[in-house]
Parts: sequence; C-alpha cells; structure tokens
Amino acid sequence: MSLHDDPQAPGDRLVTSAADGEDRAVEAALRPKDLGEFIGQERVREQLSLVLQAARHRAATPDHVLLSGPPGLGKTTLSMIIAAEMNAPIRITSGPAIQHAGDLAAILSSLTEGEVLFLDEIHRMSRPAEEMLYMAMEDFRVDVIVGKGPGATAIPLELPPFTLVGATTRAGLPPPLRDRFGFTGHMEFYAPAELEQVIHRSARLLDVRIDPAGAAEIAGRSRGTPRIANRLLRRVRDFAQVRHDGVVTKEIAEAALAVYEVDARGLDRLDRAVLHALLKLFGGGPVGLSTLAVAVGEESETVEEVAEPFLVREGLLARTPRGRIATAAAWEHLGLTPPRPTAFAQQEPLPEG
Repeated sequence: MSLHDDPQAPGDRLVTSAADGEDRAVEAALRPKDLGEFIGQERVREQLSLVLQAARHRAATPDHVLLSGPPGLGKTTLSMIIAAEMNAPIRITSGPAIQHAGDLAAILSSLTEGEVLFLDEIHRMSRPAEEMLYMAMEDFRVDVIVGKGPGATAIPLELPPFTLVGATTRAGLPPPLRDRFGFTGHMEFYAPAELEQVIHRSARLLDVRIDPAGAAEIAGRSRGTPRIANRLLRRVRDFAQVRHDGVVTKEIAEAALAVYEVDARGLDRLDRAVLHALLKLFGGGPVGLSTLAVAVGEESETVEEVAEPFLVREGLLARTPRGRIATAAAWEHLGLTPPRPTAFAQQEPLPEG
C-alpha cells in the first residue's frame, strides 16, 4: 500500500501544523483572551504589550503589526488578542482570497475606525493588491480606478485609521511592505516545558484528566507546535475514554500515540517512510528528491514540503548539492547500523525522475 492510501498521510496527518475544520473549532474554544493567558513567546508578548499600552495611553490606533513564523504557533490568536486589548472589532481574511485590487478596496472601504484587519498568509496576496495596501497602510487612503484605458480616472478614498495585523510563514516579505509595519514579531517553536503548560491548560478546558508525565509525553511528540499538541491531546483523550476511562498517564499517552503512529520524537508514518527509504534502499544517500519520492509512493512536493522540513530541523536529514543524505542521528533513531563506505557512496546521486 502506498502512502496515498494511508488516511493520515499527508492531508490528515496528526502532526501537521495546518489547521482543519475540527482544529479551528477547538482552537476557538481554547484560545486565550488576553496576553496574560497566552503561553510562550515571551519576547513577542512583552514587545507587543508595550505597543498596545502605548497606543492606549495616546488614545490612538496601534501601529501595524507583522507576525512571522511557522504555522500553528498562535499568530491568529495574537491578532484576536490585539483586537480584544484595544476593545476593537476584528476583520479576518487571507492573502489567497485577495487576488484583485478591487477585493482589497472593498474590504478596506468597509472598515470602521480603530478596527483590526487580520490578513493571514499576507505573502500570498496578489501584486496589485499589495501595491494598493502600501498607500492604505501609510496614508489611510486608496485610489479607486474608475474606467479603463485613457479615460480611466483615480478617485481617492479616505480610510478610517485601522490596524493591519499581517501573518506570514516567510521572513522575506518585499521591503516596501515590510517597512510599513511598525512592529514585527517573529514567533519561535515552543520548548517542551511551554507545551506542557499548553496541554495542561487545554486539558482543563476540555475536562481531560492528565498527570504531569502524560502531558510531558504528549509535549515531547508535538514538534514544538501548540496546534499539534492540542490535536494529540484530543486523540489521547479519545483513547483514554474508550479503552481506559481514567487519567491520561505516560503509559496511556504512549499507547495512544503508538496507535496513531506518532513516535517518541514526533515522527509519523510519512516521516519514517522517507527515512526508511533513504537508509534501507539508498544506504543513507545521497539520493535525488524525485527518486526518494518515488520510493515512498509520494509526490516530490509532498516529500519536500510536508516531511523534509521537520526531518531537517531535527537533524535527521540534510539537503546537499548532491542530493538528500541521512545523518548519524537518523540511523540511530531507526535502530540501524550505517553501512561501511562503498563505491556507491562516492557516486553522484541517482538522477531526478
């Protein structure tokens, strides 16, 4: 059976940081309402608190805020906290939904004074809309083009002061856009101790009984991401309710996550399939991406964008000019012994395709 037949890979993986409908519903119930409740990201919280307090003292609209970092770390939650702290309404949209300047103009023209506009995946906004946003952020004005060709005219439209909160998973936004944000906060992956706090808080809200060892076990497999921690907690809760009807302990968490094929390091079936192919079939590499993808029955994009980032971050896989190679930690994690160097190891990687 290929990984395409696995219901957990790649779209329904427990350890993906992408949010599905269930995640969004649960996140709404678990979402902290102010900066004091928000766990982790201490540096960003302190800096953002100063920005908001200063705006309140001046009775002014806060500067535009850019939040960058991997998905699942709380950028949407912080945008809602910004609105709550300023006692302002919030409008939520995303870059992919704004493909024309007119789409953005319609949103901006309907904002009220002081409103927070949260623009998720801001890096995926179309270029015409991005250029319109420059003027809106700096001068609270947009030019609406009426007509086409030589007879087209620009009608200036004044906007009420508002706060744009942009979220991106990329650090490299175009400089003209990045420079218009008054505050930029980069969110880091969570430490296990912080994730344990997240899990204990979520367990209280979900009425799940869990002991410290059980929380630590889930935290250690959550890839430094609160969204994944909450998802794993829900699956462990299901296992405990159906098979044990008791407190979530370390042993119950281990048994539950074994059912869902999430190992002690947070790797799931797709991650291990990539490592297993790299080690067993290609002696640890180097091997080309396309060849590796064929070996695990996945598209190259899935291997590169879904599995590799975490494997590289964990030091289990490396990308080199000659191809993908496994590290000593990968051999150790799968309990395999690296082969002695052979002529194969000195060859160029297998061709792509």
